[in-house]
Amino acid sequence: MDARVDERAKPQRRHEPPLIIRRVDVIPVALPLKKPMAMAGVAITHAHNILVRIEAADGTVGWGEVAAAPTRTGDTIDGLVAAVRDHLAPVLVGEDANVQPALRRSMRIALFGNTGAHSAVDMALLDLAGRASGKTLIELIGGSMRKQVAPMWLLGNPTPDADIAEAHAKEQEGFHFFKLKIGTKPIEKEIAATHALRAALGERVPLCADANGGLTLADAQRYVSEARAARLMFVEQPLPPDELDKLATLTKHSPVPIGADESFHSTADLDTLARCGAGGVSLKATKLGGIMASVEAARRSQKLKLSINIAVLVAESSVSSAAAVHLACAVPDVSWGVSLTHFYLAEDIVRRPLPLGGGVVALPTGPGLGVDVDEAAVARYRAG
Repeated sequence: MDARVDERAKPQRRHEPPLIIRRVDVIPVALPLKKPMAMAGVAITHAHNILVRIEAADGTVGWGEVAAAPTRTGDTIDGLVAAVRDHLAPVLVGEDANVQPALRRSMRIALFGNTGAHSAVDMALLDLAGRASGKTLIELIGGSMRKQVAPMWLLGNPTPDADIAEAHAKEQEGFHFFKLKIGTKPIEKEIAATHALRAALGERVPLCADANGGLTLADAQRYVSEARAARLMFVEQPLPPDELDKLATLTKHSPVPIGADESFHSTADLDTLARCGAGGVSLKATKLGGIMASVEAARRSQKLKLSINIAVLVAESSVSSAAAVHLACAVPDVSWGVSLTHFYLAEDIVRRPLPLGGGVVALPTGPGLGVDVDEAAVARYRAG
């Protein structure tokens, strides 16, 4: 075949015009929760997050977000602000936002680790590129496997009666998947609460539990054994994150699949967790350094036959939740559900928070993330 003819037959790549980054701002915010949320070892009343605002020379703006989580990822507000302001922003200003693989390499060279900061910037770059091109974020990361997700609701009240009452109220709002926070009470009370919640919800409602690393091996073994009749989909992070030998011991005889969250911080961890017998992982872009890294981790999880829960940290706004929905609609598997935490905020920072309708959140269809940040609300909740 004539080489010239063959070359003409090839599809021509469409080149986007340069999208030069003019400025990068990092904005700490404190967003109030509707009510305090109990986690293992801490009670959260406000979401302490950073927003990354990237502005192009033509005035187009992209947004990213990540929550501070010193007890889970090591990220503090001051650390996140410094990481973006002093190390990542200087790499970006003056560069073309459309050459994102090269920008990600440059940022990794400029700042090792600090996955929360990398994740927020990665999100903002994708939002910026999408808004400039008119493409949705999911188009930029490979296309959709689904068009909607059914989010779960977190329960973590002091008493089983309060959990049951909240679950029934949320069912009326359209939630039909629940995660029970455990690891804060004596184990016999956690077991009793799990059975009580299952009896109240019925057999068909998906239910899982999350200890955030708050159980000992003995208590974890007792919980999965005695709570077996509650038919939990999985138990997430029952043990401290570095106790992998104990994880392997637990999974060997557990009648309930065991998931990893705090033990999972890189794609390389997936192989280790699979060898330890984990049934799945909680995939958060903030732990992996961005959305594209999360897509790669999801593909590796599928090869290892690990189930996936897509989640954001407590409690990020509709900015992060929108990114999570795009991610959840792009990856091969979300059989362990999707955790969106903007529902727990008393006030959001977008003009139209992602709605729940018919038990699902639809994939946003607007350019970029598909949500519009209200800069007046950002100014109102700015924390420094």
